[in-house]
Amino acid sequence: MNSFSKIFIILLLLTSSSFIVFANESSIYLDIKKVPSKKAALVLGTAKYIAKGKQNYFYTYRIKAAVKLWKAKKIDAIVVSGDKSTYYDEVTSMYKDLIKAGVPALNITRDFAGFRTFDSIVRAKEVFALDDYIIVSQKFHLKRALYIAHEKGQKAIGFAAKDIKGTKAAKKCKIEKN
Repeated sequence: MNSFSKIFIILLLLTSSSFIVFANESSIYLDIKKVPSKKAALVLGTAKYIAKGKQNYFYTYRIKAAVKLWKAKKIDAIVVSGDKSTYYDEVTSMYKDLIKAGVPALNITRDFAGFRTFDSIVRAKEVFALDDYIIVSQKFHLKRALYIAHEKGQKAIGFAAKDIKGTKAAKKCKIEKN
């Protein structure tokens, strides 16, 4: 491969990544007052704890963001989507913590097959009949999730949970998600 081809491929990759970021930026809300009301929210899963039993703040802030939507009456239901493996169960943890925070169990649906962001987004429509809904995660993750949702013809928007800047975990997660 010659130098021109390498440069072309690099520019193409950078351009497509930038398109994903800019195309979905207007669909991401940071202020609860500006979030339009929707039928439901989809909370994307992550482990409640990280190494050595330490609290995973990505998880904590997603739960808090979902509760904010509920308490502000922006949604009528919540779907929690994530992985249920032998070692941990993201979905049941989210379900229990949302109930502890005041969301009625009847208004929470569990999706145990949201192994990846792609799976959660596809299943939102195919299994749970969500088309016009709010995705809850950190902003860097929402960009990718919304790209997938929009490519699948869904009218999803995002509500950004608080991010954790500067930590090794945040940098690693951003690299994996982007």
